Formats: sequence, structure tokens, C-alpha cells
Amino acid sequence: MTKILLVDDHPAVIEGTKFILEQDDEFEVIIQSDVSGVLDLIKSQAFDIMIFDLFMPPYNGIDLAVEVMKVQPEACILIYTGFDISPHLNRLIDMGIAGYMPKTVTRDQLINAIRCALRREVVLPLDVFRTLRREGNAQVEQANSSHKPALQERDLEILQQIAQGKGNRQISEQMCMSQRSLEYHLTHLFQKLGVKSRIEAVSKAKDIGVLDPISI
Repeated sequence: MTKILLVDDHPAVIEGTKFILEQDDEFEVIIQSDVSGVLDLIKSQAFDIMIFDLFMPPYNGIDLAVEVMKVQPEACILIYTGFDISPHLNRLIDMGIAGYMPKTVTRDQLINAIRCALRREVVLPLDVFRTLRREGNAQVEQANSSHKPALQERDLEILQQIAQGKGNRQISEQMCMSQRSLEYHLTHLFQKLGVKSRIEAVSKAKDIGVLDPISI
């Protein structure tokens, strides 16, 4: 039998959820509406999974989860709420909480979420997962743009010539500059890109999107 601790400050919610879950003989649900007593309770009883409401003024379900995991680092905890989880999502993940369920889930969805969490699988609704994807892409794009070196037009022209396989002599003639000047310019170009060779320079330029693929 799976023993569940359900913590919520709304009596109707915990009683209703307990009733829903215990229709299945697989679950035994212990309810707790007094949040201040949760730590003492988990020290005296073992639970397979704990389900915490997000907002239980003056308490927060994630803060409660952090305190519980100080006592039981391997505790399996789900957040169960009717509020938008997005502002708290990163912290929920950072704290090692198993996931989140909206209180609008059906009985089957609730049971499936509990079973997934017990298998150590992350529990996130699809819309929340998609938000993570969008935020991840935005962070990558921001990081890429913030790390683009300030390259001059001549730097880009040299990179394009290198990408076409031209040697220093050909490039210097093409650009009407001495080979010594070109070598000096290459040294500074490599420093800007944080590379040590011509191949690395071209590869880095492609990665950060400053090399015109049409000229390669």
C-alpha cells in the first residue's frame, strides 16, 4: 500500500482528495491541515509520497518541502495547487521537488501523477513543460548574443577568406596588405574569438553566426 501525506489548509480540499484517492485500495492518505505539525509528523511516520498545497498562509508549500527534505533528503514531494506555478517553477526544480499538479486534474490524472513521482519521474503538465522550453531557448539566444565579439568589417572579410581555404599570401594580396600586417591582424582576431587556430576561428564564427555562409 502507498502511504500518502496530504497537506492543505482547506479542509474541503483535503477531505475530497483523500476520498478520491482512497477509492483505490492502493492508497492510504493521512491528511494534515496544520502545517506547523508536518515536521513532527514525518519524524514519527514514514510516507511514500507527500503532496503539499502551494499557498498555505503564512506558509509556502515549496518552503515546507525544503524543510522536510532537510529531515528526509530522499522525500518524494508533489506540489498541488490552483494557482499559477510559473513564477515558482525554477525554485521547485532546484529544490528537487518531484513536480506539480493543478487542482483541476481528474482522478486518473492525479493517480497517474502520483505513480510517476513514485517512479522518480518528473511530473509537469504539458503547458508548463512548453514554458520551460521557451524560456530555455530565450536564455540560450540571450547568452549567444551577449558573447558575440565586436568584429570589424575587415575581421569578417579575413574570416571569409580563411573559410574559403586561402592561405596568408593569397589573403594579403586580395586585401592589399603585407603578410606581416595580416599576421598581426590574425593574432588580434584570434584573441577576440578566443581561439588559437584558423580552423577554430572559422568554427567559432559559424557558431556565433557572424560568418556569411554564402561566401564559404
